[in-house]
Amino acid sequence: MPKPNSIKQSFDKVRILLVEDDVNLGFLLVDYLESQEFDVKLYNDGLAGYKGFQLATYDLCIVDIMLPNMDGFTLIEKIKEINKKIPIIILSARSMKEDKIKGFAFGIDDYITKPFDEEELLYRIKAIMSRISREGESKVESRESVDIGCYHFDCEKQLLTLDDCSIRLTVKEAKILKILCQSRGRLVKREELMVEIWGYSDYFTGRSLDVFISKLRKYLKSDSNIKITSIPTVGYIMEES
Repeated sequence: MPKPNSIKQSFDKVRILLVEDDVNLGFLLVDYLESQEFDVKLYNDGLAGYKGFQLATYDLCIVDIMLPNMDGFTLIEKIKEINKKIPIIILSARSMKEDKIKGFAFGIDDYITKPFDEEELLYRIKAIMSRISREGESKVESRESVDIGCYHFDCEKQLLTLDDCSIRLTVKEAKILKILCQSRGRLVKREELMVEIWGYSDYFTGRSLDVFISKLRKYLKSDSNIKITSIPTVGYIMEES
């Protein structure tokens, strides 16, 4: 079997939210996963984990079921309300079939029963992230045009068209709208937008982002089925009803 160090590959930028009330196990997992170049944030109860998820961007969550203040299933449900696509692994001492079925019904990607081998967890994380990477590569992210409700958006020409009327967007407006379109129905974090558009995030880029979002809402107001919903301090979701 390969040594753990041979599995590192390109996961140095993967951010993991770990919610585990066993402090000793939590610290052991943080040390191990960080030794594999993951960025791990540990919370010891469900409510703290939920607040932590709202404050930062994560690529994967590892959640225990039996947590104080907010149980793991409730936490998973709330996380999925914010980001339906984020992969989640349940890590629990409970091995009942009902718990596993419930977890997968909530959209988890894996269920690992304690006690477990750290290297097994690493391989399972690797498998999930590799699958997501393949799915991302299979999507046509550089589409030059896209339909948004009654509108047609030409990304390359920065043109937003409704019937015979067209609006030419600014470079930043077009980039923001394109990102929202690519993530339609999913949360786009403010931090991600600012870094992608401006290259950094601070108070002033945040204010500028708010202005651009307001402009896009005005451009799209003729179709009441299109909504850009704000999640305060967290991000935005473009939805079509």
